[in-house]
Amino acid sequence: MKRIFIAFAIISSISCSVYKRHLMVAPQPHILDSIMQTPQLQPFAAAKKARNIQIIYTQVHRDENNRPHFTDYHYNVNDSNYFYPASTVKMPVAFLALEYLNTLKHLTVNAHTPMLTDSSFKGQQQILNDAFSNNGAPTVANYIKEIFLVSDNDAYNRLYELLGQQYIQNQLTAKGYPNAVIRHRLSVAMNDEQQRHTNAIRFVDTSGRILFEKPAAYSNVVFPEQPVALGKGYMRGGQLINEPFPFTTKNRVSLADLHQMLRSVMFPNAVPAKQRFNLNDSDYALLYKWMRSYPQSGNYNPKEQWDTYCKFLYYGSEKVAPNPNLHIFNKVGDAYGFLIDVAYFVDTEHHIEFMLSATISCNSDGIYNDDQYEYETVGFPFMKQLGQAIYNYEKTHPKKMQPGFKMLMIP
Repeated sequence: MKRIFIAFAIISSISCSVYKRHLMVAPQPHILDSIMQTPQLQPFAAAKKARNIQIIYTQVHRDENNRPHFTDYHYNVNDSNYFYPASTVKMPVAFLALEYLNTLKHLTVNAHTPMLTDSSFKGQQQILNDAFSNNGAPTVANYIKEIFLVSDNDAYNRLYELLGQQYIQNQLTAKGYPNAVIRHRLSVAMNDEQQRHTNAIRFVDTSGRILFEKPAAYSNVVFPEQPVALGKGYMRGGQLINEPFPFTTKNRVSLADLHQMLRSVMFPNAVPAKQRFNLNDSDYALLYKWMRSYPQSGNYNPKEQWDTYCKFLYYGSEKVAPNPNLHIFNKVGDAYGFLIDVAYFVDTEHHIEFMLSATISCNSDGIYNDDQYEYETVGFPFMKQLGQAIYNYEKTHPKKMQPGFKMLMIP
């Protein structure tokens, strides 16, 4: 990308103390309580416990120097109430992959360097090309594009294999997310032992010369205990098992952690240094581009991946032309009946910005793996109504200082 990325201004120590204060004080619930009692959302409010609805809404206020300050509002947020994070785990893994590449820059390896994945253990795949790449070469940059445009599972799996369990867990813990657990690939049948093994990987130049070779690895990481089982049954091999479905060895990331991870990338200088991902200007530019883009910029089939395909909050599952003035930097997830979206909204026409993250369970019968989930009738309508309600609220509450968005490459 040739467009120049302009970094955020350095936040003063006063701003950081304001940020910490917002983390420590009790969440202010009244705005979300009021919004959830509107006619469109009241039915969901009545079922908030049964559907494990959790919402975090962050107002962003700019000072005279365009520095952001935050006010967080929580609705029914409880880290102990497990939800399966599904594809939202791809977001921190994408951040970590760019961070990892910055440790290899002395070897002239970057996000656009071809990355070849070998098969090193039972169940692994060898990947030497990428059908969605312009030149057929698999790269971290292309995988990140595929992750944010269409939530591609294979792209995530390649980055998971590049990093390995141990690196992912160590880095998340160091950044203040000790309870976040990302321990497996997606949509592949592997046991816990296989998930601990990750592939040998080679970065090569255009002539095929090896620039860096990462050997196959094994993870000895000890994950935090999470004895979670949900529902009343699940399908296995075509048979109904009449007992709660175990999530003990599944990924786990709380909504608060996902929300904060996104904030740390959208507003890196407004969070404590230890929480930031080690990214450079080109990394941010790459992320900002694809996090707000639509599938057609990646030449996907519009019948299968329409432009608002991965923008649950505000659009739900509607196949409509996106608002050209509304930019949504986000990551969605849906699996096992859970629907999640973690987003930062920017409207250049009305000069508003806010963060909104939400999750809802769409599995009324309590049976997992039966593909009888209520995404279309419950989940997507909830996400659409919630996103639009917060957006309309923001439009009617003008900010004292209008934000500038040059750092996001938005006019």
